[in-house]
Amino acid sequence: MTTFLQLHLLTSYPPACLNRDDLNRPKTAVMGGVPRLRIASQSLKRAWRTSEVFKSALSGHIGTRTKNMGIAVYNKLLNGGISEEKAKSWARAIAGKFGALDSSTRDEPLNDCAIKQLAHFSPEEKALIDALTDTLIAEKREPLPDELALLRKKHKSVDIALFGRMLADAALYDAEGACEVSHAITVHKVAVEDDYFTAIDDLNTRGAGHIGEQGFAAGLFYQYICINRDLLIENLSGDVHLANQTIKALVEAAATVAPTGKQKSFASRAWASYILAEKGTRQPRSLSVAFLKPIKGDDMRQDAITQLEDQRRRLDGVYYGWKEDDKVTADKSAEKKPRAANSLPSLFMNELTEEGNLNDLCNFLKS
Repeated sequence: MTTFLQLHLLTSYPPACLNRDDLNRPKTAVMGGVPRLRIASQSLKRAWRTSEVFKSALSGHIGTRTKNMGIAVYNKLLNGGISEEKAKSWARAIAGKFGALDSSTRDEPLNDCAIKQLAHFSPEEKALIDALTDTLIAEKREPLPDELALLRKKHKSVDIALFGRMLADAALYDAEGACEVSHAITVHKVAVEDDYFTAIDDLNTRGAGHIGEQGFAAGLFYQYICINRDLLIENLSGDVHLANQTIKALVEAAATVAPTGKQKSFASRAWASYILAEKGTRQPRSLSVAFLKPIKGDDMRQDAITQLEDQRRRLDGVYYGWKEDDKVTADKSAEKKPRAANSLPSLFMNELTEEGNLNDLCNFLKS
C-alpha cells in the first residue's frame, strides 16, 4: 500500500505582499464566507526549490526550468567557433527535442532557438546537452539523430520527482509529481490595506520624486503538504537515501523559506510556529475545514493549534473509530473529556509550548 506523509503548518507573517495578483495586491480567497489572504502553491514551490536549503542539501540533483536552453546552446556553440547559421540550426535541433520551437524573431533575434513552453530539464539531460555541445564544437559537425535522444525517463532530479513535469510534445517523458502542495490560506478574516508612499529626490527635496501605493496584509497561514513516499522513491530511480534527503530538505524549506515577493520592502520572513506530521497508508486529507469558521480573539496561534488538533481528532474518530480504552464513562457526574481517536502515527513541533524540534520531525518522516 502507498505510504503518504502529511504536513500541517501554521506560520504567521507580518505585514507583507508575498504573492501578488494582476492588480499588484496580495492574493486572496473567500473561505467560510469571509476574505482570506492566500499564497499560491506555485509561488511556494518555486521559493522552496530555488532556496539555499535545497541547494545545500541536494546539490547536483536540482533541475533547470526554462524556455531558453536552445539560446544557451547557441551562445556556447558561437563562442566555440561555430558559425551563426550552423549554431542556430544545431541549437534548434537540440532544443526542439524538449518542446515545440518558437517561430517568431520579431522581439528577439534568438527567439526561434527557444521553445514555446517552459520545460524542466533534469541534471542528467542538461549534462547530455552540455556533452553533445562540446562534441559538436570539437568535431565541427552537426548532431547525429541518435545523439539527439536527450530526454530521459529515469533521472534523479528531486524537483521533478516532487513536483512533476509535463512535456506537451514528448508525453512519454512526463512525470507525475509525488508532492501535493495546497495554497496557504489565513485561518482568520483579513482586510487588505494600502500603503501610500513617497520617494524623495536627493537633488530636489521640494515635494516627492515618486508617489505610489502598495497593497499589503498580515496573517496566520495554514499550509497543507502531502507526499507520496513510494512515488517519490520511484521517481528518483529507487534511490531511498536521496528520497530521504529530499523529504528532509522539503520539510525544512516549507518551515523556514518564504516567497521573495516584496521582501526588500517588508522583510516578512517567518518560520512556522507549529507543524504536525503524519504518516500512514490512509487516504490523505487536509485539515483546512478546521478554519472554515474564521479564528477570532487575542491568541490566534493557540486557538488555531487547538482547532487543528481537535479537527484531526474528530475526523479520525468518526472515520476510523475511537480507542476502546477511552469510552465515555457511565458516570454522568464525571467531567466529560474529549475522546481519543484512532489516528495515524504522528509527531508535532510546537514553538509556543517548546515541544518537539524540526530534526526529530524530519527523522520521523524518513523512517
